[in-house]
Amino acid sequence: MQVAAIALTPGIARAHAIVVAAQPAMNSTVLPGELEIRLDFNSRIDQKRSRLSLQRPDGGEVAVALAPGGASGVLAGRAQVAGEGRWKLRWQVLSLDGHITRGEVSFSVRDGARAR
Repeated sequence: MQVAAIALTPGIARAHAIVVAAQPAMNSTVLPGELEIRLDFNSRIDQKRSRLSLQRPDGGEVAVALAPGGASGVLAGRAQVAGEGRWKLRWQVLSLDGHITRGEVSFSVRDGARAR
């Protein structure tokens, strides 16, 4: 039994899309205004059945329109971030093998003049 479990583990790891690069980066600080968003995954994803949203510091959430086209393992878009505080970029993707993966990237918005 243990041998079978070990043999299956690599297949399980490959079945889920994992973020390998994020813009904004986890725990980074960005200026208010237009935000370029890009998540790179370790596998191909179905962009039509995947989504991005931003959670504001007050708890409100807004969907992020995905940029059309692009690489098969990338979700990208743009959004306005106006309020200072802690934000969350939430994502849900469908891998082409049918597995759904969810996660979030936390970052802060801070006015550059106040940060000095």
